[in-house]
Amino acid sequence: MSMKERAPRNRTIFLSQEDREILRPRLASAGDVTREGYLDRTFLGNYSDVTPLLPRGFADLLFLDPPYNLDKRFGDSKFSKRSVDEYTAWLGDVLDVVLPGLKPNGTVYICGDWFTSASIFVAASERLHVRNRITWEREKGRGAKTNWKNASEDIWFCTNSHEYTFNVEAVKLRRRVIAPYRGTDGAPRDWHETPDGNFRDTHPSNLWTDITVPFWSMPENTDHPTQKSEKLLAKLILASTNSGDVVFDPFLGSGTASVVARKLGRRYVGIEGVEEFALLAEKRLAVAIQDKAIQGHADRVFWERNTLNVVNANAHRRQLAEEGPREAQTRLL
Repeated sequence: MSMKERAPRNRTIFLSQEDREILRPRLASAGDVTREGYLDRTFLGNYSDVTPLLPRGFADLLFLDPPYNLDKRFGDSKFSKRSVDEYTAWLGDVLDVVLPGLKPNGTVYICGDWFTSASIFVAASERLHVRNRITWEREKGRGAKTNWKNASEDIWFCTNSHEYTFNVEAVKLRRRVIAPYRGTDGAPRDWHETPDGNFRDTHPSNLWTDITVPFWSMPENTDHPTQKSEKLLAKLILASTNSGDVVFDPFLGSGTASVVARKLGRRYVGIEGVEEFALLAEKRLAVAIQDKAIQGHADRVFWERNTLNVVNANAHRRQLAEEGPREAQTRLL
């Protein structure tokens, strides 16, 4: 495969021929599935071939990001748009294959756009308890002259039963406070002051406006055409799993679900049908052993978009200002 020419500041993860040769042996196949050897693996193959070989009830969280009902090419494979009824039936067949791997108290998140959401609700409600629909702002997208620009996607929150994990304290959003309120004693009410501004930690809602779609200057970016961001997956995984739980993604793509699971101390199982994307997942997983950072997540909260970088930059400036006089005093001594 020929290498793309990239600008010097482009941080997109890509594979060299040497990468492919080193990483290819790490990929598992359907024939490698054993009760001892399926965890923390990337399986190269079709979800319908690999999933039935996995143990029943092994996964705490199923992240399902199937092809949307669009004409779309993924590597050498192509998904063709079909009628709403046909897509609904197809999605139902997918769920019938993958749901046996979910624990009785497990959680399912299903991704889609406005057109596929109707199919998701029908297919999911026949098999699961539908809890909510998250809509997240997707700032990328082409403008339209005869329609509204498509700038959002949905994630349907479903559970296998009425008992499930939801860690609300792990997914709070730190927002800037524009009009802070103080009590009669002058103390902040439900917010806190910092040298960089006033902030409030708010409960997570089903409308997300703080997600950035990976692009060329982000170190998590790949050439996968529909890559989800690590921040998006981190919210879902932190909310619906605990340390050591298993995250299962049968449409793994370039590996975001597995990568974030590893960064957050969870186990993972991923299945991907395109070798190039499966290899990208393995390359990202190798980096995630040392680099646990997730864009927009720090101090155990998610920060409002374009806030954390400003706070970090201001803290760095203050540190330099404090060190400057000390260095001068040291030189005088």
